[in-house]
Amino acid sequence: MAMKNRPPKNKINNWMRLSVFWAIIVLAALAFFAVVAPNQQLEDVPISKVIERANSGKIEKIEGSGNELQITPEGEEEPTQRSYIQGGVSTLIKDNILNDDAKKTVADTPPSQTGETLWNLAIIIVPVVLIIGFFMFMMRQAQGQNNQALGFGKSKAKLYGIDKEKVVFNDIAGNDSAKQDLEEVVDFLKHPKKYKEVGAKIPKGVLLVGNPGTGKTMLARAVAGEANVPFFSISGSEFVEMFVGVGASRVRDLFQKAKKNAPAIIFIDEIDAVGRRRGSGMGGGHDEREQTLNQILVEMDGFETDTNVIILAATNRADVLDPALLRPGRFDRRTNIMLPERKDREAILKVHFKNKPVDDSVDLDKLAAKTAGSSGADLANIANEAAIIAARDNRKKITNADLTEAFEKVAIGPERKAKVMSEKEKELTAYHEAGHAVVGHVLPDNDPVHKVTIIPRGGTGGVTWFLPPQDKSYTSIYEFKDQLASALGGRIAEKLLYGEDGITTGAGSDLRKATEIARDMVIEQGMGTKLRDQVFHENNGGMLFDRMTHERPYSDETAKEIDEEVESLIKEAARRAELVLKANKESLEKLAKRLLVEETLDEDTVQQLLSDTKLPKEAKLYA
Repeated sequence: MAMKNRPPKNKINNWMRLSVFWAIIVLAALAFFAVVAPNQQLEDVPISKVIERANSGKIEKIEGSGNELQITPEGEEEPTQRSYIQGGVSTLIKDNILNDDAKKTVADTPPSQTGETLWNLAIIIVPVVLIIGFFMFMMRQAQGQNNQALGFGKSKAKLYGIDKEKVVFNDIAGNDSAKQDLEEVVDFLKHPKKYKEVGAKIPKGVLLVGNPGTGKTMLARAVAGEANVPFFSISGSEFVEMFVGVGASRVRDLFQKAKKNAPAIIFIDEIDAVGRRRGSGMGGGHDEREQTLNQILVEMDGFETDTNVIILAATNRADVLDPALLRPGRFDRRTNIMLPERKDREAILKVHFKNKPVDDSVDLDKLAAKTAGSSGADLANIANEAAIIAARDNRKKITNADLTEAFEKVAIGPERKAKVMSEKEKELTAYHEAGHAVVGHVLPDNDPVHKVTIIPRGGTGGVTWFLPPQDKSYTSIYEFKDQLASALGGRIAEKLLYGEDGITTGAGSDLRKATEIARDMVIEQGMGTKLRDQVFHENNGGMLFDRMTHERPYSDETAKEIDEEVESLIKEAARRAELVLKANKESLEKLAKRLLVEETLDEDTVQQLLSDTKLPKEAKLYA
């Protein structure tokens, strides 16, 4: 029997709650009026005066209720006076207190029990209703707690169906190779028979690996939009709870839901939250994260096969994932989402500026050339910042100047023009930044100078900005050494200007950067002198008593040699920077003085001011 017109359960519950609420209000109102109505304001009159006026014919009516008399004077329609006599109206009649004409005005009415009855009912019913309502509330609360307890092990995955606003591959610029891998997954879900006829098996899992902001989650959303199948999305951290076994239960529930809706896709974002390498011994065999990972491994490649459920996962830390998770049969395919190249950056910028009003001067190709190493998220942020700058200045269109300011704000931080520097600090900053620029400009394998400024930006007192003329896939030892020398150019310029005792903390970030480059050259790239062609990669072992532990795959003697190699590279870079600055002291002075006047110099101005610089023979690299 069909029950199409049956109201939903929630509506019934709401109707019951409203009914109880209004019933309590009505009962309370009745009780109030039952008590208050009889006590309406009447003038109290002595009984002797009432008798006198009644015998004189000045009273229209006398009504009795118990010992109370309600008097309606002559000319009135309702009682306005009140008096009392023992025995009520019967006393007035029996004792012949009133004459015959006055007796005709007397009416004996039985006392009203309505107010008393309603009051008694209210005293009984209202507490009962309140008690019943309280118990209903407590039962519903307990039922809600039970539901939460029963649902504690249920998956929290969000289901994105075909009725949602779609993102498709055409909406995403760049990442063509990654899109091709994922298009095969989509094609299998749409046409599984085509692959099965030739004995092909679609990968059970696809791992998306890339730097933050490269578009891993966006590609997963595009797969959901293209495949037109149920898409379950969940974060790796949502599996982990304080109770052991909850994460494994949620994994089972998630895969069970996906199998019921097969063909389907499961997307696990930030899978490194639960998929880290096992065997650290920190949590024991009953560690919650380890149990959750074990359940994922079983669900992905257990005894049950051909479930037509594909798992997508995203991470930027593939190096910490458990090997059992990465083997074929689980994540068969690893798709690297790389930082976009120049043509991809231009395409991404066009997507983000598609719905923004731009001036004719805007050159997205030039901006794409500047933004080497930027992710898709960085480019989206630049586009948004440019729009904010144009709106802030009350302009209707975005200009090229807005793009430049937005790019510099995102890349090196906003200008801090409010920071006040003394003349000595300004002079020191000017020579410091000029030192970077001169050394970087003179050395042949360093990137060209893009901009020099002594206006504080971000956390720095000034900035010398080098940008590569084109995208690079490799970095040579000569380029590393020139970067080291230009990084130390600021400190060496301070030394030449003020002497050994005049150097300041202004080079703190430069020295950290130089040390990082030197250690990377020796440890990761095998570019040392004694330790040439040897790599000493350090793995993060984990956290122990709030300290990061490292697995060092080399001896103490090797560590000492590494430190000596780093020291040698730093000293060599400092010597080369000093040779360049001493040979081009006039150019250093000229650039610093121009910075004191204009504060910010662009690429063309710097090239013009440093056109007479030369590379000393001693600063050249021959090996």
